[in-house]
Amino acid sequence: MNQVIKPIIVAFGLFVFISTILVTIALAISGESASATGKSFLESELIFPLEHWHNHASCIVETPNGDLLVCWFHGSGERTADDVKIEGARKKRDAKEWSPRFTLADTPGYPDTNCAMFIDPQQRLWLLWPTILANEWHTALMKYRISSRYQSEGPPVWDTSEVMHVTPGPEFEAAVKEAMEALENRIQSAPEDRRTALRDYVAQTRRNAADKLFRRLGWMTRAHPFVLDNRRLIAPLYSDGFSFSLMAITDDWGKTWKASAPLVGQGNIQPSIVRKKDGTLYTLMRDNGPAPKRLHQSESRDNGETWSAVTDSDLPNPGSGAEVISLRNGHWALISNDTERGRNSLAVAISDDEGKTWKWKRRLEYDPPGPEAGSYHYPSIIQARDGTLHASYSYHLNRKDVEKDAEGKPRRKAIKHAHFNEEWVMAGEK
Repeated sequence: MNQVIKPIIVAFGLFVFISTILVTIALAISGESASATGKSFLESELIFPLEHWHNHASCIVETPNGDLLVCWFHGSGERTADDVKIEGARKKRDAKEWSPRFTLADTPGYPDTNCAMFIDPQQRLWLLWPTILANEWHTALMKYRISSRYQSEGPPVWDTSEVMHVTPGPEFEAAVKEAMEALENRIQSAPEDRRTALRDYVAQTRRNAADKLFRRLGWMTRAHPFVLDNRRLIAPLYSDGFSFSLMAITDDWGKTWKASAPLVGQGNIQPSIVRKKDGTLYTLMRDNGPAPKRLHQSESRDNGETWSAVTDSDLPNPGSGAEVISLRNGHWALISNDTERGRNSLAVAISDDEGKTWKWKRRLEYDPPGPEAGSYHYPSIIQARDGTLHASYSYHLNRKDVEKDAEGKPRRKAIKHAHFNEEWVMAGEK
């Protein structure tokens, strides 16, 4: 009897498995089709009520079961506050409200800051973040955690918790030296009031590049890591100590890491990566340098190992994080503060020519410039399986009339989630 029944059970199980896959694919296709032809929409809400605590630098992912997860850092400050930890919240598929907050990482006595998440091809959740060892950004130590059990209530159960050892190779110092020589040659053409600062920067950067400890510490995450061909993981990193960027690369899912050649410019930090149709990797980076304020850009034609010279794009940036992603229809979506000064305007732009032009733009948030303008910044963006877009970002008010809590402290800060589609962006400002 067992010999008869067993094949039937196996066959039925295979049928159920295949049927589940087909239904999932059908739902994804129908959802994306509905999004592509449907009516434009925007829905948004705070993930938790405004409070006086500092809540900043969020990142959003969609889990395989359709839930949303958002992480951010929370505490009484940033790098100088030793109570800062990484928090998270979950929005169940089709739910209207977010779950209570939970802790994702907390190193007692140290600030845990700029966190990023992604889900790898094995359907595992990764959390990456820096712990600040001595209350200065250049003392950041990169860490990461991996979980295969994260789709139920509450925080993930972590299977792996490791330090990411960022080890720039011999080419690092050489690349920095070359970039500093080029900058030194341009100092005389700079405005006179900036020449001393530039000379000091060149001298300090050379010393730091030659210091083994300094060049191995201080690297931090910001935007989503990038998975290349389901085989290579590229974690975009930056250093406030150097004020430029670098990619941490692993081809064995974190067992070993190597560093790309540095992307050395004038204040190009917090890179976000997208891939062109010809395989070229393209990154946009926050402008942490002198005016004019523009997102910096660079390209890699060898899967992230080396990068072209950093140049200014045409996109304004006030010195704030941005993220760019490729959509399944070939368009690119960029979320950023679309100003040269202030974080009072947060916009989403769409390009249909791989970033050559950005034909459509619409603001998620806007306050007129002024002392009471809010800051809506450090955004994160994804495309869900149904084709719609989700973003999370820091929502910081500066108005005098905000509510106060029981301690008399103003409730100014939270993390906000926005759900919308391309049609909403393309409809433009009303």
